[in-house]
Amino acid sequence: MNATLATLLAAVVSAAVTVAAEAAPQPSPGAQGSAIVVQDQASLRAAPRDGAQQQASLWQGEVLEVRGERLDYLQVWDHKRERGGFIRASDVRRVALTESEGPALLAVMRFVQDTPGAEALGIGLTAAYLQAASAKALAGVEGAQAFDALGTFADRLARRASAAVPGKASGATLSAHLDVANGYGVRFATYEVEGRMQVCYEGEAFRRLLAMPVADAEQRARAALALTRPECMNPDLPAHERAKLTTWQADVLERVDVAGLPGYLRNRVQMRRASVWGATAFQQARKNVADPAVAAAAARALTEFAGVSKADLPDEDQSAYNDAAMRVSAVRWALVPAAVPAAVASTRPTLLTEPGALGETCVLLVDAQHSAKAPLLRRCTYGVVWAASASTNREGTAVALAVQPMEGWRELWVLRKTEGGWLADVLPPAATTPETGVAEWAGWVPGGQQMLVSREARGQGRYRKSFEVVRLEGLSTERVTGDITALPLFQRWQDPAWKRQTLSLR
Repeated sequence: MNATLATLLAAVVSAAVTVAAEAAPQPSPGAQGSAIVVQDQASLRAAPRDGAQQQASLWQGEVLEVRGERLDYLQVWDHKRERGGFIRASDVRRVALTESEGPALLAVMRFVQDTPGAEALGIGLTAAYLQAASAKALAGVEGAQAFDALGTFADRLARRASAAVPGKASGATLSAHLDVANGYGVRFATYEVEGRMQVCYEGEAFRRLLAMPVADAEQRARAALALTRPECMNPDLPAHERAKLTTWQADVLERVDVAGLPGYLRNRVQMRRASVWGATAFQQARKNVADPAVAAAAARALTEFAGVSKADLPDEDQSAYNDAAMRVSAVRWALVPAAVPAAVASTRPTLLTEPGALGETCVLLVDAQHSAKAPLLRRCTYGVVWAASASTNREGTAVALAVQPMEGWRELWVLRKTEGGWLADVLPPAATTPETGVAEWAGWVPGGQQMLVSREARGQGRYRKSFEVVRLEGLSTERVTGDITALPLFQRWQDPAWKRQTLSLR
């Protein structure tokens, strides 16, 4: 055959399998089948001996047309490079691409599916199976297994490429494997995130798998998780496109029946659902924070997170669990109705909100002597102001307010009285580029000088959770610990409502 495998899989991914199979090119005259390279950097030589000139260096997963045999070498033609040569028979696996060969190819493909580092080879084997199998097999359980394997190979290869250290020798191998996958029609998207490249599988095989009635629950779960990876959302998407994508992700996750899944896999689906519904609540709140759909989405996020069983949580999923907790925690104030503003008759300050410029919400600090027309303080933001979170200390000299400028990142505004008037300071979850995190007011310490804060964040690849005693003047941290029991002030003055509602004490 000529370059049939690369051409065929590209057709399979972009059109119906049966149509692609019927349109497969015919083998070249004199061809004796095909061979898939199983070793990296296998040598294509000019003659059937080790000392012969090397024509090219081949990589696992590449397909060659077999035209003859000489000694322990195969005479082959490489359609990708348009040159012929000889390769050791031990460096390739010969395949007949007939229907009778399908079960054997499927068995090898299943074995390779669980072998890290063999993704390019697995993609080549899957391509061979897709050509060898009948249309009936591809529409049945075997076809679902093939698309599951293809998606798994491509997604794992993308993860390896994203985690690769620049300059390492493995970089050349990964680049070659990605090139092999691209030759089969497997597509990847690449984004720049914080100075590094994030490689993501485009997901066509998983989309087709989800559309197959014969796909089982575990296959659907793996597909849904791969299609909804938060790190694979284009960071340059405009807000309305991001909202559409989040809605689509929620729909994809709804197609998974978690009842029959193993505990660890059910946890992964529910954690991802919690994160996606948290993002949905934020996006809806940006349009109208009072919309009942905001509370409904936040409630769904909390329900999914509460359904996670920590006993079935492996070590490698702890990071995802913490991230899901922060994303849900960021919107938890949507479940608390904001108080209806009443006539201000007290000297204690009260917060009001009003629309500002297009997309802005303005926070007004008022009291009995200062109305909304002449407030003590006015500050506007494009973030979501969770008005129900507002809390004033006993002395009336400070107000804490939760403000969420982006998905999964909620800051703490501290409005405080100084000799020169009222000021507004922002306490972020961490002093890093915003990624995922929550800064929460946890209580006031009597005396009007201190407050209690819980902070949890992931940034620049590091995760940290802390409980702090913060001095209002300058928002400097006086004491900090990862163990809440180590702070007597926290034990004594933490707010009962915060303790009851927070996810920081999970």
